[in-house]
Amino acid sequence: MEKEYCPPFKISIKIIDYISRISELLGRYSAIQEQSANLHLRKNNRIKTIQSTLAIENNTMSIEQVSAVIEGRSIIGDPKEILEVTNAFNTYEMLDKLNPLSEDDLLSAHRLLMKGLVKESGLYRAGGVGVYSETEVIHIAPPAKRVSSLMKDLLLWLQNTEHHPLIVSSVFHYEFEFIHPFSDGNGRMGRLWQTLLLSKWNPLFAYFPLETVIYKRQAEYYQFLKESDNLADSTVFIEFILEAILETIEISDQVSDQVSDQVSDQVSDQVKDLVKLFEDKALDIAYLMKTMGLKHKSNFRKNYLLPAIAQAFIEMTNPDKPNSPQQKYRLTTKGKNLKNSVNH
Repeated sequence: MEKEYCPPFKISIKIIDYISRISELLGRYSAIQEQSANLHLRKNNRIKTIQSTLAIENNTMSIEQVSAVIEGRSIIGDPKEILEVTNAFNTYEMLDKLNPLSEDDLLSAHRLLMKGLVKESGLYRAGGVGVYSETEVIHIAPPAKRVSSLMKDLLLWLQNTEHHPLIVSSVFHYEFEFIHPFSDGNGRMGRLWQTLLLSKWNPLFAYFPLETVIYKRQAEYYQFLKESDNLADSTVFIEFILEAILETIEISDQVSDQVSDQVSDQVSDQVKDLVKLFEDKALDIAYLMKTMGLKHKSNFRKNYLLPAIAQAFIEMTNPDKPNSPQQKYRLTTKGKNLKNSVNH
């Protein structure tokens, strides 16, 4: 029996550290997102994502122009670049309907992303291709006759792997770019599919503009792709992508700022009442609601729990899985300081 393909990479100390820091931030932002779904901010981030992923591929349209195209306004510009924006927007809008494990969905997404741009949209390439950064050859892809089997092996690994989703999505991103399965659109498809994989793990990733950070660090992006090729090991690329993910979340401070502005003074007393219940051990929702004499879970989450998390007074014990039945909550250092000030 033929052994299943396993992409070559190692779990480094850097990777473990990045996963820990990303998970901690995501716990806070998950609460913020649930507390206040800011549709305007989501739209802006989606526009940034599309502009950046296309800019990496030499599309020259500005944020303002991309926004105009998405809103259906007429602009003066290169018809090909306008079509790239329209296609990218339509494809990202389908994220929640795509199955990242499905080859059919992968081909369908490429068909939509590259509609009217290449004849082979939605089909694996029939010829050889390479990756270039300006005039430098970064990578020569495997022969076309191997593409179908390589993609099936990669998708099978994706289906069976038990590694952390942050690692899995980064490995897939690298392996996809290594195979370069399409005649064109491989870069934007690789970034799209990593976003898809991450959004299935945590829906926040559907709107985090990771592509903006990758565009800003484009030279490093190509450098680590090439270095991983030379080493026949994607560890350094995984580390780079995880650092980019962490940076993406950190620069989304505007989300935190907006939510903080929305947390009104009337909530403060409720947050204080919640904080006073905590001692040294973590507590679950059932205990907190019972102790406070509250019966409506949605009201408790909206007015007590989520504002306290958003203001970093309490934190989840399992931020990786915000909706876990085993989820508990504990005071942060900031929360302990608040409790001391309330009790004196």
